[in-house]
Amino acid sequence: MRMLFAAKTIEVGHHPTATILGLTLDLDIVFSTLVAAAIFLFLGFKMSRKATDGVPGKLQLMWEIIVVDLVGDLAESAVGPKGKRFVPLGVTLFVFILISNWLGFIPSAMHPGSSFEILPPPTSDVNLPLAMALLVIFWVHIESFRARGIRGYFGHYGQPFKALIPINVIEEITKPITMTFRLFGNMFSGGLMIAVMTTLLPIYAVPFGEIVWKPFDLGIGVIQAFIFMLLAILYFGMAMSHEEHDDETLDHQPVLATSH
Repeated sequence: MRMLFAAKTIEVGHHPTATILGLTLDLDIVFSTLVAAAIFLFLGFKMSRKATDGVPGKLQLMWEIIVVDLVGDLAESAVGPKGKRFVPLGVTLFVFILISNWLGFIPSAMHPGSSFEILPPPTSDVNLPLAMALLVIFWVHIESFRARGIRGYFGHYGQPFKALIPINVIEEITKPITMTFRLFGNMFSGGLMIAVMTTLLPIYAVPFGEIVWKPFDLGIGVIQAFIFMLLAILYFGMAMSHEEHDDETLDHQPVLATSH
């Protein structure tokens, strides 16, 4: 009976909305996205003002670890020397998504379980992950076109066999979909878990349930931010790869024989 009651009281995707020029906006998601962006910009500008060549402070050390050790090494190994220009994108994606995910750690619901949160994690709404995924994939195709040229760009869909063109096209279409639902699904499930606990557990056990779940939710936020950034960098690396074209070139090179 309690499960039936929970199913009737938990609303999926309930947000305060406003309509502007025919578009329906989720006000809480827009607000929390702006808050996450403001925190990201604040941390970035604060670090740039206090950056030093000497002993770095804690904030600068955090940024250096993310830029150099986390994103920088990954971009260089996946793309090569040209990967350095994708480091700013990778850092932005990782830090912004991490902040967005961690906003859910702040208890902002006036009545947990029955009212919406003032600061929900914006990544728990499908629109933000979808927008970021489409931006990344669109940029990936631009870089692939620039690196391979017209013939190389369209020709790589027929690798290694022309019969695989439909499968390769479907794979490209599904990339933003998988990126979106990987991030959205994991973050939405965290909020749904809290809603289920606040509905099913006795009122005195709700704080204990949140205390147990919230640290676990923080770990999920870190992992999902890293995975989204990792996929973006790997997609750039695959898009700019010339391995199949290099193999074709080598196959058509004349073999020079020398005799003594």
